[in-house]
Amino acid sequence: MLTSAHAAETPNIIYVMADDLGYGDLGCYGQEVIQTPNINQLAKEGMRFTNHYAGHTVCRPSRLVLLTGQHSGHTPISQNEQYHFPAGTTTVTSLLKDAGYTTGGVGKWALGPHDTSGVPSRQGFDFWFGYLDQGNAHNYYPEFLWKNEQKVVLPGNQVGPQKRVSLARETYSHDLLTEEAFQFIRQNAQRPFFLQAHYTIPHANNEGGRAVGDGMEVPNYGIYANRDWPAPEKGFAAMITRLDRDLGSLVALLKELKLDDNTIVFFTSDNGPHQEGKHQVEFFNSNGPLRGFKRDLYEGGIRVPLIVKWPEKIKPGTSTDHISAFWDFLPTACELAGIDAPQNIDGISYLPTLLGKPQPTHETLFWKYRGKEALRAGKWKAVRSSPQKPLELYDLEIDIGEQHNVADHHPKITAQMQQQIKASQNSD
Repeated sequence: MLTSAHAAETPNIIYVMADDLGYGDLGCYGQEVIQTPNINQLAKEGMRFTNHYAGHTVCRPSRLVLLTGQHSGHTPISQNEQYHFPAGTTTVTSLLKDAGYTTGGVGKWALGPHDTSGVPSRQGFDFWFGYLDQGNAHNYYPEFLWKNEQKVVLPGNQVGPQKRVSLARETYSHDLLTEEAFQFIRQNAQRPFFLQAHYTIPHANNEGGRAVGDGMEVPNYGIYANRDWPAPEKGFAAMITRLDRDLGSLVALLKELKLDDNTIVFFTSDNGPHQEGKHQVEFFNSNGPLRGFKRDLYEGGIRVPLIVKWPEKIKPGTSTDHISAFWDFLPTACELAGIDAPQNIDGISYLPTLLGKPQPTHETLFWKYRGKEALRAGKWKAVRSSPQKPLELYDLEIDIGEQHNVADHHPKITAQMQQQIKASQNSD
């Protein structure tokens, strides 16, 4: 537990994760059309990572990696199959709770449906509000959400005969998630807290896209209403700008409560940009200079934004090319809390990078998904796009877009990376 003296030095931790937000969807990462002034300001006041990777290229396994600190070669699942946490699982949430943090979360939970050991309230969360089923999280106008293990009916919403497609739409789920997140902060302003805001924006309602031709559900198009764009693209842009608005309100709330200086805020995305709900990934160049998108293990599917702000600790307006990934967050959070991370993890704390100190680095980073494999080792990136295809090799220092497969030119490096891929899946 945190002593009162230690608690005074221990920062609040807020981890905001968008859903299917691309590396190129933010102004501070090169986006020129979608407006994200508050997130851009977050980057100006903090540190921007240019070599940060999601835990996976799809939702559930990416969140599993984030919470456990283990990459997908060592987790029980490596695709969007059903899985829930068994009782007693060690996660970043349970570790911080045991260290004396009040723990809360809002948004999409994918690791335990109702009445299982995997629900947030049985996995270290003092408070949870949002979805328990990641499929239901496609619908931004659901009939209910969950507060801990209790259903909360959302006024005016009614799902029609088509699954996850609401005919009556009054209460927008994202706005409720934000309200509950802010309430959690207000209620716990006098003690160390850990808040995970795992938003669903800008994920598409896949079923809505198939049913009505537009899965980008948002109450209004805001500043994009008069643009000569297809409706799904107006919705996509409006969702991101709505999220940006809420990041601005979050920072304002921390300042109002005089928590700004003692709160570290992380902002990222759970994987690369989607091409769903009739949104086209190239319309806004959502993957920026990267190849591929969600479900790929090319850079566009797994390299994501990461912005971290901590006043007086992180030098404002800085960027880093330190190579890091979701499995590094658990040891980073543990170091922030002044506790030891478990030994059986793959992560390395990147707190030294945040503080401008010497940083230990990974020899390799690894991902797998439905027969696809990827490994990063320094400047080299190896990708197998299907089990039947040979390993590809890219030099990311000169080919960030993975356009030139140089495996034939570097057979020894390719063979070495193949052995490292094998080794990444051999131990628990």
